[in-house]
Amino acid sequence: MLWNKAPFKLLLCAALCCFIAGTVLASFYITFQYRKKGFRSPHGTIQRGTATTMCQSCREEDAVRRRVLQLEARGWERREESYQKLRSGLSRDCRGTSEAVMSQENTPLGSKVIYDGEKHRHIEIDQKIFSTFPQESPVGNVTFASCAVIGNGGILLDSGCGEEIDRADFVVRCNLPPVDGRYYSDVGNKTDLVTANPSILLEKFAALSERRRPFVDCVSRYGVGTMLALPAFSYGRNTPLSLRALYTLQDFGTPARPVFLNPRYLGSLARFWRARGLRALRLSTGLMVTSLALELCSSVRLYGFWPFDHGPDGSPLRHHYYDDQRSPTSVHAMPAEFSQLLGLHGQGVLRIQLRKCQREQGERGPA
Repeated sequence: MLWNKAPFKLLLCAALCCFIAGTVLASFYITFQYRKKGFRSPHGTIQRGTATTMCQSCREEDAVRRRVLQLEARGWERREESYQKLRSGLSRDCRGTSEAVMSQENTPLGSKVIYDGEKHRHIEIDQKIFSTFPQESPVGNVTFASCAVIGNGGILLDSGCGEEIDRADFVVRCNLPPVDGRYYSDVGNKTDLVTANPSILLEKFAALSERRRPFVDCVSRYGVGTMLALPAFSYGRNTPLSLRALYTLQDFGTPARPVFLNPRYLGSLARFWRARGLRALRLSTGLMVTSLALELCSSVRLYGFWPFDHGPDGSPLRHHYYDDQRSPTSVHAMPAEFSQLLGLHGQGVLRIQLRKCQREQGERGPA
């Protein structure tokens, strides 16, 4: 019996036509969605969504610049009531003086510590880790008259703020920045507390798995007794890395004091600022140490805090005062954080230095 091929050919042709039609329709749909959401076209032109995002960033920067000019025209005045109100809130809700740093007092042996960035994960504090904690908080019942918190923004370059910074009673720096002779006149060199993000240890010092001397030399430049704050319990992967940093400094006899930031304190800080309208995946190091300074100090002044590519006067800026490298991704809401800090400046709670510093008569920097 011969098989009739005509129906089979007809069916095959119909299927092929359906496939072609479906492919064409799918292409039209994908193209439409890409254009609708503003993705870059194959020819490199920027569609509506990207342009809108860029314009929105420009508008945010312009709005902040106008706000800064208004605040400068009004002049800064300390308002004790506003300062005491915020400080009391931080002390009540976050307790930085006793909780910011892991200690044997606030984290007993056998405690289960939940990672700040991995809420589903915890670690039990065994004797080895417990022995690395100071007996009590190193920033305990002490109030400093003046604190300087130093960000790394390009706005610090050519600011001439070094001597003013070094006059503060307590100086905090972020992420192991350079403070050598080349930068002294702008950033000073006094350092009481400096932080080190895990990314710095990974990228700059090869996770301390190779030569460790460069890391030791880097930390040693901050002087005797400087506290090095490490986020050992933000993520599980950071615990062994932070312990390697601590053991390295101990093995080389470095005079710095490594300490671990307390994830309970960081969680409290996140809730504190969220209740005040700040929405961010994670708080930046700058906002963390500024919050701590507001508990520790009667007067707080910020330097190097400016999240934009152009200064208040519109002049172009490098990303950092020491380089123009940017992180490929960011989990921090820097403009939103700066807006919060600018609000505190306007309330007289703290002061943000955004212009060049005036050098006092008769003062001389170090040789």
